[in-house]
Order: sequence, then C-alpha cells, then structure tokens
Amino acid sequence: MSVQNPRLLIAASGTGGHLFPALAVAGQLPHYDIEWLGVPNRLETSLVPDYYPLNTIDIEGFQTKLGVKTIFVFAKMLNAIALSYKLIKRKKIEVVFTTGGYIAAPIIIGAKLAKIPVILHESNYIPGKVTKLLGSWCNLVAIGFQGTEKYLPKCRTQWVSTPVRREFLEPQPLDFKIPDHKTLIVVMGGSQGAVAVNKLARQCAPHWLKAGAYIVHLTGNRDDDFGTFQHPNYIEMSFYENMAGLLQRANLAISRSGASALTELAITQTPSILIPYPYAAEDHQFYNAKVFANSGAGLLFRQEELTSNILNQKVMKLLTNPQKMKEMKEISGKLALSNSANILSQIIEEIHRKNV
Repeated sequence: MSVQNPRLLIAASGTGGHLFPALAVAGQLPHYDIEWLGVPNRLETSLVPDYYPLNTIDIEGFQTKLGVKTIFVFAKMLNAIALSYKLIKRKKIEVVFTTGGYIAAPIIIGAKLAKIPVILHESNYIPGKVTKLLGSWCNLVAIGFQGTEKYLPKCRTQWVSTPVRREFLEPQPLDFKIPDHKTLIVVMGGSQGAVAVNKLARQCAPHWLKAGAYIVHLTGNRDDDFGTFQHPNYIEMSFYENMAGLLQRANLAISRSGASALTELAITQTPSILIPYPYAAEDHQFYNAKVFANSGAGLLFRQEELTSNILNQKVMKLLTNPQKMKEMKEISGKLALSNSANILSQIIEEIHRKNV
C-alpha cells in the first residue's frame, strides 16, 4: 500500500519578490505534491507551469479611495474566496504557504474555512495590508526583517529572513570580463528598472569611470535614454539573468530597496546606496532600506532629495575608503540568513505534521 505524498498549495503572484522566494521554498519540498495559485496574466503564468500545476483566480487589490469600483473588487474577492475553498477541497490540500500580496487574502480565508494550516511569509519590514488584517488567522507569520514582529502583536511570528534563488548560495561566474583589480559598481532599479535612478547614474558615470571603476547598469526596459551614453568600461543592459554572479563580483550596488533585492545584497555581502521607490505601498521600500542604513550596511537617500552631485560625492567617498566598504560588507552579511528556504520548508513540514 503506497503512502500518498502530502499536498501543499502555494499562493504567490505578481512580482519576482513574491515568486522567487516561494519557488525557493518549493524546491526544498520535493516529497510534497505542490499546486500553485496565481492570477491570470502575471509573471507566474510564464514562470511556474514548467515546475508546478498553476491554478488562477481573478482578483485585484482594494484601492485606498472608496468608490463604485470597490463594489466590483469586493465581489471579486468573495468569488476568489469561494474558488480558493473549492480548490483546497478538490485538490485535497493539507497545508497552504503564501508570500503575501492580495492573492493571500482569499487563500488564507479559504484555508481557515477548510480548517487547514496556513503559513504566511511577509518579506517587508512594514507588513502589508493583508498581513496586518489576516496574519492572526495564520498558524505562523514568517518575517523577513528582525523588528517586524512589533507591527504584528496578535500574530505568532518567527524571523526567517527571505529565501533567495539557489544560485545565490554558490559562486556564479560572469559571462563577461571585469578585471579582478578593478572596482565594479552595479546600478539596478528592480525588475522594472528605474528611470530616475538611471538618469542619476548616467550623470555620475563619467566621474566614476575616470576614477577607474567599471559600471554595470541594468536599466529595465522602459528607459528612452538607453544607449545614449557609451564607454568601454560602462556595460548597459536592460536585464541580466545572472544577478547572483553580478552581485558576488560587485564592490558597490546602487539599488531600489525591495525586500528580495536587499536580501540578495545581504547574501552576497554587497555594500549599497539605496534609493527607495517613492510610490511603493505604505512607503515600504523606505522602511526596508532603513534597516540597512541604521545598521551601517548601506546608505539611504530619498529620490526627491538626491542630486547627481550628492550621489557622485557619496560614491567617490566610498571608493576611496576601503575600510568603510569592508565594514559595510561585513555588516550586510549579518542581515539575512542563507538557509531561509530550508527553515521555511521545515516550518511547513512541522505545522503540517501537527495538523494531520
């Protein structure tokens, strides 16, 4: 008589910040039968089906202002809850894991109705709306930053950091050559790029290049100025697959401050200058970056306050202060756990066993 594999539903949708940590955790649970819940026309539709069966529900987040659209969004939410509950029952799901966002709401409620355990991972320092509202309904809220627990007084929490892709945990060679003795500055604006950061970087690039640095500039695909600045030691790309190898080689990163990007900087021990996306929900990127700035792992600047002159001065000061860079490198490595995915997989297994 064969023993059926335990059945897990993962709800993760939208951006790499939600999907890659979930995929990292799933990779630690090969003995589980895994179903995935996502939203149509989002990143998961191209990323997940090669690995796991993808189920989708039509849902969107509530807006701050109430209006006629709120009624339709609420109706979608009720339908999504019903579909989530039916999916759990039809697939005989025994435990749910979600990385938050608006898709987490119906599946948390559906799991509660089905009386099965649910584990929620909150990657941002300031918890999102769904985590604040429904975190207490979860068996555990796993948090990405130490200190987040104070915003979730009614929840059982545990700091686990944020899982990164497996390639970040072992050396990855670059497919282009940067001389070993040269400083490498990486400029990156997140998965969508950042036009404001791109402009600042191009204005400063001549000074950094003159100082002997190499620059790898990841612009995203929405930059009209792509290709307007050229130099042999300035490498411009809209996207680069091997981020692990790039950050492992980097001496300094200029970056947005999404939770996953910061975790990757910490795992690769990359000193950073952080420019939070100013329109992020509840300004969460600013509070993420404050953790790094307060600890000494990075420098933090509001986009609206940062000029090319200030950015250039700060970078040049760091380039001429190797002791400061070494301190930032050492501190950043303490802000994340390299075995986060393994910790979360063990939590899922333990909670599942207790509830079988």
